[in-house]
Amino acid sequence: MFGKRGNEGFGKAGISPPPVAPPPVVQPEPAAVRPSVPEVLVEGPGKAVTHQPPPPSAAARKRPSRTEGYYDTKSQVFSALIDTIDLSQLAKLDGESAREEIRDIVNDIITIKNFAMSISEQEELLEDICNDVLGYGPLEPLLARDDIADIMVNGSGQTFIEVSGKTIESDIRFRDNQQLLSICQRIVSQVGRRVDESSPICDARLPDGSRVNVIAPPLAIDGPALTIRKFKKDKLKLDQLVKFGSISPEGATVLQIIGRVRCNVVISGGTGSGKTTLLNCLTGFIDTDERVITCEDTAELQLQQPHVVRLETRPPNIEGEGEVTMRDLVKNCLRMRPERIIVGEVRGPEVFDLLQAMNTGHDGSMGTIHANTPRECLSRMESMIAMGGFTLPAKTVREIIAGSIDVIVQAARLRDGSRRITHITEVIGMEGDVIITQDLMRYEIEGEDANGRLIGRHKSTGIVKPHFWDRARYFNEDRRLAAALDEMEKKSD
Repeated sequence: MFGKRGNEGFGKAGISPPPVAPPPVVQPEPAAVRPSVPEVLVEGPGKAVTHQPPPPSAAARKRPSRTEGYYDTKSQVFSALIDTIDLSQLAKLDGESAREEIRDIVNDIITIKNFAMSISEQEELLEDICNDVLGYGPLEPLLARDDIADIMVNGSGQTFIEVSGKTIESDIRFRDNQQLLSICQRIVSQVGRRVDESSPICDARLPDGSRVNVIAPPLAIDGPALTIRKFKKDKLKLDQLVKFGSISPEGATVLQIIGRVRCNVVISGGTGSGKTTLLNCLTGFIDTDERVITCEDTAELQLQQPHVVRLETRPPNIEGEGEVTMRDLVKNCLRMRPERIIVGEVRGPEVFDLLQAMNTGHDGSMGTIHANTPRECLSRMESMIAMGGFTLPAKTVREIIAGSIDVIVQAARLRDGSRRITHITEVIGMEGDVIITQDLMRYEIEGEDANGRLIGRHKSTGIVKPHFWDRARYFNEDRRLAAALDEMEKKSD
């Protein structure tokens, strides 16, 4: 009754996109071995979540579990759909047309097989099956919400999300670990990578730039672990960080000038402190006539300048060959006539090549590094250079660092979930064997309110003529810099 559709089933006028590989299909589990946890709990089709809603209460997150009859019906409809649909023709349609086609076929199957379903159950079933075939299954409702910062899937039965800086458990569930692994494979295959038993660790990205990490069995004991660091659809700007209290208006002006006058900047911070967001903000002040080259493990930065070249590392293939490391990219981009080099995250020996680039005419280069304080950031650089097998004296390494880095911007995620820029620190030079630094601004915590939110303010350290003053004067930014520092000093009194 449900024979394969031919071209006539998909011959919609005006649709002629180039063919793409058919999407992998996640086969529903037979009812006999289906776990009792709910598979997907969705508010309902078409409901959008507005920006920054309060975290849902525990009672609101608990919804009735679907019945076994729902899963039986879905299994039968899904099987009939796979027997009916021609995936090679479906792949020729754009996403919206393919979704409409699937909905039409599923409606026909429900009618012919005479399933007893309410309108809401039928809509829910249609959305679930479309997500399984074309999207990311149970993850779709979470990916559609712009208030979620992180999605953390710990096996098929447990999913956590971060909302407003707090981690809460979601009621999203997967049918089993095989469905979760299939969705992980679908995500990473879009950027030419793979995840399986022979290659169980993978970094990838979603089409919107969101960062994805997958670790699969046998390394993940309780099933595949999927972590998605979501990017907001509306990219944050520096003035928005001011509204959120991450930085004072005067501090934001100083950061603008630092980005504009081609200071070499390292953004330091812990995991989830907002380093990449801040790096995106600072790159917004790069002149449009500058050639910028970005080097990243997974491409996340979204620069708005017209002259940008984006480079991305490559993992080894199944034979263990063909790997392209961050150090390879940084070395190569030096031959590409860059005016600025942006390294998404410095993790290893590539820091030495980045410092060399900063010291040889590529002023205004930037990067991020994991460290808890500006001083620790400098120590981390020394350690990473030593990890690369360089046999340079410690004093020489420190001289290279001091001669390359102009400013360290420290970001932190505080215990109430808020993110703050806690230090703007200059690297002055060397005194003996020690690198000398000075803070232009610090964030000081003064207490907390009745709701447990930390109260603090950004304070000037009294420096009215920073070390990069001559550079600011060269770019005609000295008056604006003096005004910002003066205003910061007045507010600190």
